[in-house]
Amino acid sequence: MSLYVMKFGGSSVGDTERMKRVAKRIADKQDEGHRCVVVVSAMGDTTDDLIDTAKQLNGQPPAREMDMLMTTGEQISVALLSIALHGIGRNAVSYTGWQAGFRTDETHGRARINEIDPRRVLASLEREQIVIVAGFQGMTVDGEITTLGRGGSDTTAVALAAAIQADVCEIYTDVDGIYSTDPRIVKTARKLKEISYDEMLELANLGAAVLHPRAVEYAKRHQVKLVVRSSFNHNEGTVVKEETSMEQGIVVSGIAFDKNVARVSILGVPDVPGVLAQVFGKLAEEGVNVDIIVQSGVQNEQADFSFTVSLDELDRAKEVIKEIHKTLPYREVTSEDNLVKVSIVGAGMVSHPGVAAQMFDVLSQEGVSIKMVSTSEIKVSCVIESGNLPSIIQALHTTYNLDTTEQAFVGGPKDRR
Repeated sequence: MSLYVMKFGGSSVGDTERMKRVAKRIADKQDEGHRCVVVVSAMGDTTDDLIDTAKQLNGQPPAREMDMLMTTGEQISVALLSIALHGIGRNAVSYTGWQAGFRTDETHGRARINEIDPRRVLASLEREQIVIVAGFQGMTVDGEITTLGRGGSDTTAVALAAAIQADVCEIYTDVDGIYSTDPRIVKTARKLKEISYDEMLELANLGAAVLHPRAVEYAKRHQVKLVVRSSFNHNEGTVVKEETSMEQGIVVSGIAFDKNVARVSILGVPDVPGVLAQVFGKLAEEGVNVDIIVQSGVQNEQADFSFTVSLDELDRAKEVIKEIHKTLPYREVTSEDNLVKVSIVGAGMVSHPGVAAQMFDVLSQEGVSIKMVSTSEIKVSCVIESGNLPSIIQALHTTYNLDTTEQAFVGGPKDRR
């Protein structure tokens, strides 16, 4: 008997009818002769509603109390799904994250998994039960409830699959696989049969919302076979694995975009050793993640440099830079927030020169100025003004021969985690 971990996002269990459909899907998997562990997110907009309610009471609610509040959404989902399975004659049991053995660090709102003790899950499987586990949550050694942050349910599923040595971890969502770009923008996006961990990790880090980077990292580290498929149909999904066979003629596998981008520029900084270490060391201390960094030429022993952060960290980044002014003189700080990062990703780029030049040419034809560029062996990212993003993505998609004649499948609203 194969052991499957099946993860269903919020849109898949958004109401009672969808919950029944998910229960039937799990029952069908069991009827095929498989043992099933299921990870579930909160129903539909439950998490957003809880956050809105909290902010009506306190504009800056304490992180610990928010974790106490937000974990209730998943607890509702696992209980209801277990009830639905019992309703169709299946023996199921629901567990919170901590009951399933998830132990995390103490960072409320974005905790990291330290270890998993899956004995309770394995014991339930021995009793031939379907095990339903709440995603997105865990507990510290001191008994504090924590949440894993954005994408936490994906991470829960992959980490649990590694811990119980599952044969497959299936991520069910509103699309029936991983596409060459967002099928909501490009209706003829190409569905990929398979993709490497490295390519998927780049796409996830660059804005593709179908999988969270932490989940992909965990899958790569523990060699978990990952399959992304739709909860709305039975189409074959996309396999994420170590090595993939290159489709002939496909150099770029995917195009991602991230609208959560802001640029900070520090002008007139003394050109002396240690300046960048001082600036970015302080940003790191304050928990501000920096992406692209570009330094311009030196003039009159002063330099200018820019870096990007997520839009929701822009104010904090500017506060940190303001504090640094006490010890590091600079002329001026500026920022921009009407930006988007567009990226192309593909393992085939390593052996094909001119791929980046094609991207720059497309952006030029679209009348877009490139503000920053970042490259690696398998990706090129450009920070540009937001402008007409759908037209830009479509033009890039066509240029890299990714268009198909088939209509992409999108089954419902995008899962939030």
